[in-house]
Amino acid sequence: MWNRPWSMKEGFLIGGGLLAAGLALELSVGQVKWDAFAWPVNGYVFGGFLALIAIAFLLRKKVYAFQFIGTYQAAIPAMVYAVVLTIIMGLTRQKVGGSWLNDMLSFWPFVLIYVYIAVILGVIILRRTVNCPLGRRTLATNGTQELSTVNLKRDIPFLLNHLGLFLALTTATLGNADMQRLKMITAIGEPEWRALDANGAVKEMPLAIELKKFIMETYDDGSPKRFASEIQILTKTKKNIETTVDVNKPYEVDGWKIYQYGYDTQMGAQSQISILELVSDPWLPLVYTGIYMMLAGAMCMFIFGKGVKRKSE
Repeated sequence: MWNRPWSMKEGFLIGGGLLAAGLALELSVGQVKWDAFAWPVNGYVFGGFLALIAIAFLLRKKVYAFQFIGTYQAAIPAMVYAVVLTIIMGLTRQKVGGSWLNDMLSFWPFVLIYVYIAVILGVIILRRTVNCPLGRRTLATNGTQELSTVNLKRDIPFLLNHLGLFLALTTATLGNADMQRLKMITAIGEPEWRALDANGAVKEMPLAIELKKFIMETYDDGSPKRFASEIQILTKTKKNIETTVDVNKPYEVDGWKIYQYGYDTQMGAQSQISILELVSDPWLPLVYTGIYMMLAGAMCMFIFGKGVKRKSE
């Protein structure tokens, strides 16, 4: 064991070591405190993480462990651990502030394994980028140098898929600290600029909302069929925005999505208040960018694969 070249046995041991280190951290310092990574800390962490991956890639020929990170012998065991932990997360009830397996997103072993996977992805992406035909030329049959089209058609989908996964994984994790989900109780004729977080703390908002009219449609038995709110929004950039928000049809302004959440159930259709949910997730566009890149990679695989097949026929 630990004789070069390393195999998946060493890969599983490295993953197991990360799990053990995660458990030690969980017992000594408690859960991951994502609030401590709020902007601009998460920006610095993201930059430092990219630098760490670049250093590992540059030192791969001098430090064998860094070279091993970019191999499937390291990637497959890491994915096995991640899948097992993800299945456990799906089988256990998850809640913010839960202990150990009940709050996996803040569970150190879970976080460390996914960080390890992100490092593996980063090193693989850099290695494939350096070896991409865009950066090198091959000798053609006529003695001239030209780009390798076949390799290029393989590299583009590969890079789109892996870079998209890396971007979605890292930004979704780090952006979690900046996501806000607040509740605002609005009343007819009374502009409101304060909202409550999950702990009941009052937050002053950069916008004010006034309820103009509460709308409720019911079934024949009187049960709610639809409820919505006609509201007026006052912001620092736009004024007197009048719109209607439904449960699944939010209105977005200045980075905030405003959803219909609740109402005075005792008053029913005559409710004079409406409870709105305000959600802000500034890192979400980067997450979507990563997802779109993976979709583009899948399309390229289909298009290029179909073209290569026709050419071979």
